[in-house]
Amino acid sequence: MMSSVSLGFSIKTLTRTTVLSPCVWFMSARSKFCRARIPDELFEEKSNQHEKYGGDPDQPHKLHIVTRVRSSQRRPYWEKNIVKYFGLEKAHAPVIHKNTPCVNGQLKYIKHLIRIQPLKTPYGLPAEEDMANTYINSKGELIVRRLLKPVDPKSIES
Repeated sequence: MMSSVSLGFSIKTLTRTTVLSPCVWFMSARSKFCRARIPDELFEEKSNQHEKYGGDPDQPHKLHIVTRVRSSQRRPYWEKNIVKYFGLEKAHAPVIHKNTPCVNGQLKYIKHLIRIQPLKTPYGLPAEEDMANTYINSKGELIVRRLLKPVDPKSIES
């Protein structure tokens, strides 16, 4: 048997192995993050909020008005790439995009930098010749200023 005299105590090797009993307070991580611990209001149907945002659950809007309201400086490179991809380099300049799952999935990553509104068309979609005379007002409506066309004198006489 070896003993150490330099520090004044002896080192003995343990010949028995001790088995730890399972802890009573141990819980698996899965039980902490299962649906039972998440509040039920997060799983409620949100169709009643469509009126709040001016939408219809049966007929969703076809186009988004996306506006960047916060800076992308000091953000990760992937967020900067998404901002550049959607053409949102200039702040507070509205850009129109389709309401598709692919576009929505990308916009989800930069949702803290942008504002999304549905594009409403109260006067209908503009014709090709009226595209130059359209603008988007602050409520998210596409306003079409239709040009006056000359009246045919023959149609008035009949």
